[in-house]
Amino acid sequence: MKVAILGFGTVGSGTAEMLTKNRALLKAHAGEEVEIKYIVDIRSFPDSPFADRIINDFSVVEKDDEISLVIEVIGGAKIAYDFTKRALLAGKSVVTSNKELVATHGVELLSIAKEKGCYYLFEAAVGGGIPVLSPIANDLSHNEILEVSGILNGTTNYILTRMFSSGASFEAALAEAQAKGYAEADPTADVEGHDAARKIAILGALASGKLVSADAIHTEGIRAIRAEDVKAAEKIGCSIKLLGRYLRTESGDMFLLVAPFLLPADSPLSGISDVYNGVLVRGNFVGDVMFYGRGAGSEPTASAVVADVDKIARKAAYRPAFTAAEDVPTEFSYFRARRYVVVEGADAAAIEIIFGETEPLASEENAFLTAEMSEKGFSERAKRLEACGGKIVSHIRLYR
Repeated sequence: MKVAILGFGTVGSGTAEMLTKNRALLKAHAGEEVEIKYIVDIRSFPDSPFADRIINDFSVVEKDDEISLVIEVIGGAKIAYDFTKRALLAGKSVVTSNKELVATHGVELLSIAKEKGCYYLFEAAVGGGIPVLSPIANDLSHNEILEVSGILNGTTNYILTRMFSSGASFEAALAEAQAKGYAEADPTADVEGHDAARKIAILGALASGKLVSADAIHTEGIRAIRAEDVKAAEKIGCSIKLLGRYLRTESGDMFLLVAPFLLPADSPLSGISDVYNGVLVRGNFVGDVMFYGRGAGSEPTASAVVADVDKIARKAAYRPAFTAAEDVPTEFSYFRARRYVVVEGADAAAIEIIFGETEPLASEENAFLTAEMSEKGFSERAKRLEACGGKIVSHIRLYR
């Protein structure tokens, strides 16, 4: 089987290396040789061992009948979308690590692949090297998926880990992540939760059969988390993690969200640190299943890409199945949770009147845990607090 790689950056070069280094292993497993015929990139790499295969014109790949599979690792949803669509229309299967493209155009691209009798697979788009999409789509498909909750972004997990381990502020931990190459110069997509939103959109689509636009997912980041919040979390035996969550309630409500949560120490997600990712899947019969591993990087992502290549080569590929959601998830105002809250400018009597029974926390600040309440109920209480001169300095939901 002859393949083309689109993009020769971190993931593209790692994929080329793995296909070459593990060539014999892949042939033994897949039953045929996987040969890299082209690598498409706008740059030239004269010193690369793959220099003789690098071209600049995608149409060469598109028109070459020898190419049966294209590996798209360009990123973004513009050029990658154009090349992917053209490859599928030409009857070539596509494997990708591009979460933005899958979250934005996945329904259309899967439809084209099915029509043309080829495949569109994207295991590497979520969780780096962690095999999680295929198990949800195949091994757990006979379960009703009630929850998918995950630490889906290594950058934010590293920042939060450093805030706990060293007492660093968010700003200091972010600077450290940037210095180590874990965070981009512009970290917005990571720290504001947009990257995690795209990933939970994909996970939710496989769990529910409906792809919800990432723009319709309630999304919060970690910029507002303070060193004081970390200390309070430690006092009650919790960690703080940015989670992407898909939830299906007994009443049929479906929630998709990205937000920081306080996790108790006995949660399997609580101890996942540094740049590692973890995904918990809950089925109505299987119960909780946990996936853990390196969520990004050249080698782990390449491993997931090549896993999809292997499936197609040995004719064991599956067809991810989801359609566009005709409506958005249940209105987020109905989502219920307990909260850790810090208030300024209000005394204990006012807090008790507004929030009812609370659990005070040993802190220099006016910090407490609320009873479970809806987002709408919490918002209404925040407005009442403001009306009497108080304000909420910080609040984080408790995971359950």
